[in-house]
Amino acid sequence: MEINWESQVLSSVSKVIPQLSCLEIDIEKLHESAINLSKEDFGINYEGNPNIVPVEYIRKTMLINTLNFVFTDFSTSVKYKIENLSDTDAMVYQIDKALIEGAPLTQGHYMRDMDLEEFKRIFTGNIEMPMADEKVEILNNVGDTLVTKYDGDWINFIDDGPKKLYDNGEGLVERLVRDFKRFDDHSIFENEKVYFLKLAQLAFWGIHRELSKSYFFIEDMENMTAFADYIIPVALESFGIVKYSSGLKEKIDSGILVDRDSIEEIEIRSTSIYVTAKLTELINKYKNEEEKIIIPQLDFKLWTDFHADERPHHLTKTIMY
Repeated sequence: MEINWESQVLSSVSKVIPQLSCLEIDIEKLHESAINLSKEDFGINYEGNPNIVPVEYIRKTMLINTLNFVFTDFSTSVKYKIENLSDTDAMVYQIDKALIEGAPLTQGHYMRDMDLEEFKRIFTGNIEMPMADEKVEILNNVGDTLVTKYDGDWINFIDDGPKKLYDNGEGLVERLVRDFKRFDDHSIFENEKVYFLKLAQLAFWGIHRELSKSYFFIEDMENMTAFADYIIPVALESFGIVKYSSGLKEKIDSGILVDRDSIEEIEIRSTSIYVTAKLTELINKYKNEEEKIIIPQLDFKLWTDFHADERPHHLTKTIMY
């Protein structure tokens, strides 16, 4: 599957790359890393869990990506953990536990009426869940829209259009961003929108990855990019592909906030998306046709390998990742 460089996200971040000022891309390391990664297993033959109920999995995945942002304390740089699980993994474990105990977490009415006390009862870890107030407010807003427009059920949203990310305004990503503003993830660069759409894309990657063999196959996965977050930049820096300016490096290492929508943040996120696309293209040159990967598979591997890494990552106070 060829990458679509004209897709909404890739085409917009590609405009940032020629003007990078806070970091640089080492092309030699990019090629070297592609060769090394081409030897890795990307779960290409993943068959999914046969015990999963598809509609329940979709509801849970949409809930997870409603809440899937900021798991590191801004003042201490300590990650949210429970037992041996950290950040998103810890949250998902607690969502599963709450659902087993009977809390209808995935239903619009419950999300709309959630309060901070109930939220903290469900999500209790080594530290207080970062940005808990914002997470509750988002749950309330998303739940209200679900109730108002889709009878409180994510399945009604999913079934309201084609199984495509983009389709003249009616694709899954397009409708999600339009109806639920918490997913409208973009910044302004030189008076133009740069689209990242991290959580919108990640939600549908999770659904496609788990259910594409049997229930829900997204037809235009060539339009999906990496999910610009805190973890992928750690991987790319560790490979030596991305090198930060001394000023930005000092900020990251010292836990100083990188402002949302700043040039630094826009460049970090744009580079993550651009480099992972280039890496995917290069990796595929070393693989047989049946082994070729798509960008989210690379992202998934990098996130899995690095999300529990203790190396510092940039900190940005945002609800988008």
